[in-house]
Amino acid sequence: MKKMLALLLTGATMLSLAACAAPAATAEAPAEAAEETEAVEEAAAAESGETFVFKHGFDLDYPPYSYIGEDGQIGGFDVEVAQAVCDYYGWQYEAVPFNWDAKDAELNAGSCDCIWSGFTMNGREDDYLWSKPYSDNTQMIMVAKDSGIATLADLEGKIVGVQTATSAYDLLNDEEGQKELADTFAKLEVYETYTIAFNDLKAGAIDAIAIDVTSGNYLMSGETDYQFLEEMLGSEQYAIGFRKDDQELCDKINAALDALAADGTIDKIGQNYPDIYDYLTLK
Repeated sequence: MKKMLALLLTGATMLSLAACAAPAATAEAPAEAAEETEAVEEAAAAESGETFVFKHGFDLDYPPYSYIGEDGQIGGFDVEVAQAVCDYYGWQYEAVPFNWDAKDAELNAGSCDCIWSGFTMNGREDDYLWSKPYSDNTQMIMVAKDSGIATLADLEGKIVGVQTATSAYDLLNDEEGQKELADTFAKLEVYETYTIAFNDLKAGAIDAIAIDVTSGNYLMSGETDYQFLEEMLGSEQYAIGFRKDDQELCDKINAALDALAADGTIDKIGQNYPDIYDYLTLK
């Protein structure tokens, strides 16, 4: 009887231990399955790759190269070409508009991948990694036709407007540029945008504007009362500015620009911007 009882107790104990062990074995199965699933997902992600997001940094008010319209939509020659580059590579395009004087802070913070917005490379060759130039340009003086200002010398004692952080601004503040001329002005009025400066010229608040010819042509389109002086302040080229360690991205953009010029895409976009078309060197 005692032996029978002992056997029954031993059997019950073994069943109890087996029951306790079962959940542990069951608990390991989901963990192993989860690890396998995670490994499969990671492999699939690695195989497919993620779409590169190209962050295009540009002046929010620098038509015809880049701007935000009254309807909130972005536009401009540089914006359209940047979008065409993204289409060429299958990249995702992201607009990063900013006030022009914030361009370096935006680039250095990584908020954008480049500065692409009618950006003058001359005099800044060592400050950025540059793409190939895509447009020639000149700095001019815009005046009202009835202003009585016919030459650069006539600007003496006048109020001249310019947009901050532009090549025209740099030129008028450079001892080796046109500072001697600027010193004859009654005042050099500095604006956030050329659009505001042009409104002040029309209102008579300033006498002239120092501006690049392509932007000036755009502002004067549809206007008949304004003109450029025949004498120019200087010449320049537009290109795309990258961080100095972004050589791979710069090379990719250059390759895309060549391809889009060869297949006629840049020429087609340029025809929508007659104020700058004749100055484009890559089309």
